[in-house]
Amino acid sequence: MDDPVGAFVPHGLFQVDAAADGPLAGLTFAAKDIIDVAGHVTGCGNPDWLRTHGPAATTAPCIQRLLDAGATLVGKTVTEELATGLTGENVHYGAPVNVNAPGRVAGGSSSGSAAAVAAGLVDFALGSDTGGSVRSPASFCGLYGLRPSHGRVSLESVMKLAASFDTIGWFARTPEIMRDVGAVIFDEANAPPAPGRLLVARDVMAVVDAATRDALMAAVDKVSGLLGAPEPIDVSNVEGLPGLDAWVGVTRAIWGAESWAEHGEWIQTVNPTFGSGVAARFEARSQVTADQLAVARLQREVVAAHLAQLLAGGNVLALPVAPGIAPLRGGSDADIDPFRERNEPIGSCSGLARLPQISLPLATLDGFPLGLGLAAAPGNDELLLDIAVALAEAGVAPRVPVPDYQG
Repeated sequence: MDDPVGAFVPHGLFQVDAAADGPLAGLTFAAKDIIDVAGHVTGCGNPDWLRTHGPAATTAPCIQRLLDAGATLVGKTVTEELATGLTGENVHYGAPVNVNAPGRVAGGSSSGSAAAVAAGLVDFALGSDTGGSVRSPASFCGLYGLRPSHGRVSLESVMKLAASFDTIGWFARTPEIMRDVGAVIFDEANAPPAPGRLLVARDVMAVVDAATRDALMAAVDKVSGLLGAPEPIDVSNVEGLPGLDAWVGVTRAIWGAESWAEHGEWIQTVNPTFGSGVAARFEARSQVTADQLAVARLQREVVAAHLAQLLAGGNVLALPVAPGIAPLRGGSDADIDPFRERNEPIGSCSGLARLPQISLPLATLDGFPLGLGLAAAPGNDELLLDIAVALAEAGVAPRVPVPDYQG
């Protein structure tokens, strides 16, 4: 297919036809190149991985369900190496173009999927989200994006990064497509509760700069017309583990240990060529001890119980999706690291507590997209999707147009 934005990997240019009819009939989609398609090698963003792995024997259930529902798969998209990164720039396959933020990154690690949707190459696309890899690209590209509740979408035949944080999510330009995909891809349907209180994570909002915060709070005001007056709270004020810095430490320990357990042997055996930031992150993850992991897992459950209680009864939490608008393309590790550090407390809330979180394209800053996040209690994914549709029907949230981009 024609790919003017560099969204697809070279070995991912193939099509898998769909069932003749179904609820997604006529739609096309792409999948991040960490998800298996039978007969094709899953590259995971690294040529050494591609070289040392054979074709997949089966197609991942998350893709097969979409095919069975009538959607046609048109290819596999660029990911940062082993699904780890924030900008979406891959040293081997390039940086997909963000048509809605010229000169800026599409966001990682699901950059190709977001770029393909933004450019109108597909109707929707699958990505993965461990620490923000659907949420950030959705924000940067001005799209709808959902990180589902952990466990709602099958991870079978998907490359793992940190299994207890990993989720398969998706991007679309309209909330109706987001909702229709959810109805097909979730393992089981959940009846959503009525919306409860609209809470605003004041301490997470404090992570971003004043201009970003003002833009996000203006977006909260838009949502409040549907959900009621916003109630500011310090979400990390939890007995036994207070403060976002502590939450970040818990996330790093679990994520680090799980990702090194998953990939350490392959890295040490193959000695793959990594981009500098990827290599450094895996080196740091290799240092997490068994004792640190055990303590972090106990602490995680304190956070998870706290947020589950806070969001019971259909309550919704507004928070940033990313630290700001998309960074400029071509930035060095030194340029990006401060932005990455600010992203960790933002991403940790939903990750630690296994929450669903949607990114809504409700804000801009300096003319570039900026997403507002809404999180809900585990299992209340449908609540968030229904809210997005209701906001669009009320004229508050957009149905994102496809720009005229010729490459």
